[in-house]
Amino acid sequence: MLNVGKIEEGFVLDHIKAGKSLDIYEHLQLDKLDCTVAIIKNARSGKMGKKDILKVECDINTLDLDILAYIDHNITVNVIKNGVIEEKKVLVLPKEIKNVIKCHNPRCITSIEQELPHIFCLADAEKEIYRCKYCEQKYTESAK
Repeated sequence: MLNVGKIEEGFVLDHIKAGKSLDIYEHLQLDKLDCTVAIIKNARSGKMGKKDILKVECDINTLDLDILAYIDHNITVNVIKNGVIEEKKVLVLPKEIKNVIKCHNPRCITSIEQELPHIFCLADAEKEIYRCKYCEQKYTESAK
């Protein structure tokens, strides 16, 4: 049995789709923080079959909930203080995300003016569709 110790202050991201924890690690730029990070991949889950879990011991204000919500708004965010869960945060799809995904339209202003931030706005919450703020190109995963 795997045993990962408890953390004193930070957050535990639970119910991550199996295999998505490294995407979250990169998007949250956890490699740039000087903190303890535990990545548990393919843990057994009664609800999901398999899941990933991320435990991060750091200042809880470093967590960008918008990035997490964009990646998967079904993730459970447990805020830990003094070794116990103080709060569970509910994620909602952000209305706007900046510099998380890139516009792949070659005619978009972001491909010419490369210093412009890549901003996407939520166009359809039900279908989870985001569009480029500048050219309104729909973002698709396959364009990554």
